[in-house]
Amino acid sequence: VQLQAFGGGLVQAGDSLRLSCAASGPTISSYKMGWFRQAPGKEREFVAAISASGNFIKYTDSVEGRFTISRDNAKNTVYLQMDSLKPEDTAIYYCAAGDPMFVINLRRGYAYWGQGTQVTVSS
Repeated sequence: VQLQAFGGGLVQAGDSLRLSCAASGPTISSYKMGWFRQAPGKEREFVAAISASGNFIKYTDSVEGRFTISRDNAKNTVYLQMDSLKPEDTAIYYCAAGDPMFVINLRRGYAYWGQGTQVTVSS
């Protein structure tokens, strides 16, 4: 599975962005999909994930209520709607695909990664 994330940009605090992750190759319908982010000087951290069926969703506490993950298996695409953005959301955002058997909110649960898209939120 090859993943490409896009939709990042420079916005002001309180604005919204929608990230997309387009997959090529095998369909993503059998994979759980996740979004991670990495700020300068920090470890890559979990942001949100959605199960293969779409019935289970998990967010990290800091984005709960502001971000929404969704998937469209027919388009082989996963989305991350980010509202009420804060400067601390500034990071490179990565999408990832993984076997549903493995843990949903850890990096080791994902075998395939996109190249990342930069999100910068100014105060």
